[in-house]
Amino acid sequence: MAGPRDLDTAGPEGKLAPDGPPVVSFASNDYLGLTQHPGVVAAARAALDRWGTGSGAARLVVGSRPVHSELEAELAAWKRSERAVLFPTGFAANLGVITTMGGPGTLVCSDELNHASIVDGCRLARGEVAVYRHADPDHVEHLLAGRGARRALVVTDSVFSMDGDLAPLEDLAERCARHDALLVLDEAHAVLEVGPDLDGVTVLRVGTLSKTLGSLGGFVAGPAPLADLVVNRARSYIFTTAPTPADTAAALAALRVVRSPEGEGLVHRLRRHVDVLRPGHPSPIVPVVCGDEARALAAAAALLDRGLLVPAIRPPTVPPGTSRLRVTLSAAHTEEQVARLAAALDELPGIEP
Repeated sequence: MAGPRDLDTAGPEGKLAPDGPPVVSFASNDYLGLTQHPGVVAAARAALDRWGTGSGAARLVVGSRPVHSELEAELAAWKRSERAVLFPTGFAANLGVITTMGGPGTLVCSDELNHASIVDGCRLARGEVAVYRHADPDHVEHLLAGRGARRALVVTDSVFSMDGDLAPLEDLAERCARHDALLVLDEAHAVLEVGPDLDGVTVLRVGTLSKTLGSLGGFVAGPAPLADLVVNRARSYIFTTAPTPADTAAALAALRVVRSPEGEGLVHRLRRHVDVLRPGHPSPIVPVVCGDEARALAAAAALLDRGLLVPAIRPPTVPPGTSRLRVTLSAAHTEEQVARLAAALDELPGIEP
C-alpha cells in the first residue's frame, strides 16, 4: 500500500519532496490561505516566545492558557453562541460532542455521507444510531416520529467533504424543533456559505481551526449548559493535552482576519475561483467524478504531468463506482493557476469538470 507523499510547500506552489517536480497543489484545505498570513504567523511566533511549544497538561489540570479562553470567547461570538469549547482537533471535537450527547437512551440520527469523525463518534456513543438517507429531512422526520420516549440527536455535516454539497439545514432544524431533538452541525468546510439563523431549535456547532482558520484544533459552540457538560464529560477533551499556544494564537489571529473586511475579500476571491470551475457551486470542494478507480488514477497522473496536484479519491472513502478527482480551491491560488487547472480538466478525455 502506498504511503503519504511529502509536499515541500508553503502555500499552493511547491515540490514533491525530496526531488520531485514543482507542482501547484489543489489538494489543501487552507481555503483562505491563512496559513501564510503574516499576522497569523506573527501571532504564533509571539505565543512560542511567551508560552513555549506545548501546553504541558490537559485543560482541566494546568494546560489552559489565557489565549485558549480568549479564542473560545471569540469563537462563541463568531458562531452567535453562548459558549465555545476548544479541542485538539476537529476529529476530537466530534468524538467528544457525540459521545457526550448521544449516550444510552438516545436516538442518534446521522446522514449517510457524514465525515468519518462523526461516524466514529456515533460508534463510540452508547445510544441507538440510525443512518438516514443523504440530505433527506423526510427520512429524519420518520425516524424522529418513531423514537418513542428516547432523547434524540440529529447530526450532519453542513458542507459534505467529498461532494462539496450542502445539508438542508433549515428543513432539518424544523424537524428537530418539532420533535425536541438536538441538532449537531459539523461546519468544518463552511467557508463560502453563511449558515441560516436556526431559531427555535437547540444547536451545537462543531468546527475546526485547521481549514478556514489555517491552524490546528477544533471546537464546539452552543448553549452554555451543554458546553459545560462537554467540558466535564467529553473524554477527548478531559484526557488530552491542551492545544498548543502557538496553534491557538494563530487561530485567534486568523479568526480576526476572517471577521474583518480583509476576510470578506478573501472569501470573495475564493468564490470567484470556484465559479471558474463550477459556477454557483456552494463550496471550495469541487468533485470531478470519474467512476472507475483506474480512470481516476490516470486522470490524477495526467494532471501531475502538467504540474497540477489533484488527488484521486477511491473506495472506501467514496462508494464504488464514484472514484473522483477532489479539487479543493483556495484564495491563495492565483487566477492563472485556476485557469491552468480548468484548461487541463477540459482536456482530460471523457471527463467533465
